[in-house]
Amino acid sequence: MSISVNSLTSGRRAVKRQNNRDAILDAARDVFAEIGYGGTTVRDIIRRTNLASGTFYNYFNSKEAVFNTLSDEIGSELRQILRDVRRRATSFDGFIEAMFLTYFSYYANNRENYMLTRSNRGRAGMNEVMQGPQVRAGLAELNDDIHLAIAEGVIPQLDVDFLTASLGGVAFSILDEMMEREPLDPKAAAQFATRPFMFGVRGNRF
Repeated sequence: MSISVNSLTSGRRAVKRQNNRDAILDAARDVFAEIGYGGTTVRDIIRRTNLASGTFYNYFNSKEAVFNTLSDEIGSELRQILRDVRRRATSFDGFIEAMFLTYFSYYANNRENYMLTRSNRGRAGMNEVMQGPQVRAGLAELNDDIHLAIAEGVIPQLDVDFLTASLGGVAFSILDEMMEREPLDPKAAAQFATRPFMFGVRGNRF
């Protein structure tokens, strides 16, 4: 089967467009992590690439557009990983600890993504961050997964909305504390975060 010249040219252009877009996003991730959202300019991002300055605007119209794209990609990736882990759980403590361990490990292994998240907090209050689309989607999926786990007998009958809010709040708070420490220890953080929930449900002591 012969391939037309037009098809080859179109394919090369598509690859180039994707490579350019990826280069901009990779550069922006590094710059946002290093100097924060507020201090970053489009020029800073372009300087990290080998692209002409005008090329940026073929893909994004502002640094906010780049930031939102990165946040969406990180959030979508992490949400899928967390859903897979939660749905494999066979016990309440397994559900909770595996979720925390996965969440903390993701950011421990991707510090630039964590710094990007912190950069977002610098331009918005925590309440606004918590109302962001990826956070809201993640909490909604957690709520759904808790309902499913209760139906399957993995989690005891609890107030689902309270549990969702508690897990989300603890995850955010412990993550910030963990990321300030060296060496990073996601396992210890996950174990500590899990204990209050086991204590509350089973009456266990720390």
